[in-house]
Amino acid sequence: MSNTKAILDAAAERASQMGLPYSGALLPAEAFELWKSLPGARLVDVRTRAEQDWVGRIPGAVEIELLSYPGNRPNPAFADQLAGQVPADAPVLFICRSGGRSHNAAMVAMQSGYADCYNVLEGFEGDRDAQGHRSTVGGWRASGLPWVQG
Repeated sequence: MSNTKAILDAAAERASQMGLPYSGALLPAEAFELWKSLPGARLVDVRTRAEQDWVGRIPGAVEIELLSYPGNRPNPAFADQLAGQVPADAPVLFICRSGGRSHNAAMVAMQSGYADCYNVLEGFEGDRDAQGHRSTVGGWRASGLPWVQG
């Protein structure tokens, strides 16, 4: 069994266990591997522009805010912006700070006709550690995956 198939199977099993209606839930390292190995796969960062500028970016990711800063107002053009940048038949991996907004983005994408949607669990920064800091417990950054300072 290829590693890609094993990751897809694990993601689908997590989705089933979590009752998710989309294709799967991925750990950050799995998302990175799929992004690089699945033909046409796109990583879509749905964090705010402020988060990307101040916390960091993932080189090569498609950047579309799900919520705007300040105020966390929904981006009414999210589905249209996604359609303008990502083909509907592409595997789409959504990432945010810690996995909540990316879940919502996967739901919107699925409802917009994207059949192959995944949420990146833990997100870019992961959960807070005992001191209340992010980027030390879980997440893209703590996993040592590629990123650049905003």
